[in-house]
Formats: sequence, structure tokens, C-alpha cells
Amino acid sequence: MVINLFAEYWSRVTIDSFSTSLIAAVLLQLLLQATLALEHRVGGWFDDRSGFHWSFLRYFSAWLILFGSKFVMLGAVDRVLGEGIHFAGAMHGVVAFILVVVGMLAAEELVTRIYRRLA
Repeated sequence: MVINLFAEYWSRVTIDSFSTSLIAAVLLQLLLQATLALEHRVGGWFDDRSGFHWSFLRYFSAWLILFGSKFVMLGAVDRVLGEGIHFAGAMHGVVAFILVVVGMLAAEELVTRIYRRLA
């Protein structure tokens, strides 16, 4: 839904079909979950150590994993979907892609909070 809203209302995101957006959404969701699992695993390794140096390395590694993963995701989407989806704009579409991923995360968090309040 989020990807389709971006494609509908923002000219920097272009998607050929609904099927393409569905495949992109599933692929991105799988890659996001894998990224978060990796970040938590690396963070857990650093949590066992104390001191400013280790604390700094923990936060730096989290940033590096979370930011760097967006380029891996963009490459995976490009390889799987090719010309079916296109992100345009600053830095060859990287900024648009990151905004789409942030929108997906925000929507997921919103749905989770609503679900927990209803439960």
C-alpha cells in the first residue's frame, strides 16, 4: 500500500503494475526484517562489552548496517524487478528510495500500535 501511494502521488516513484509493487513490497519487507535481525545480533555482541569505545562502536555499527542496507535493498529491487520500478531524483533515486522505506516502516509501526491498542 505504501509503495503504491508513493507511486500514485509522487512523480519520483514509478511502478509499472500492481504485481510489480506487490513483489517489491514483499522483497523490501523480507530485506528489512533481515536487516533488523542483523542489527540486533551485532548490537547484542557489543552490549556484552562496557566502555565508551564499545558503546560508540555499537551505535556506529547500527548506523552503518541500517544505512548501508538501503543500498543493498535498492540493488536487490533493481536486480529482481529491473525496469518495472524506478526511483528518480537526488543521488539517482536513493533519496526517494530511502523515503519509501521510511514510509513503510512508519506505516508498519502505526499499524502495530493500533493493533496493540485494540487488543
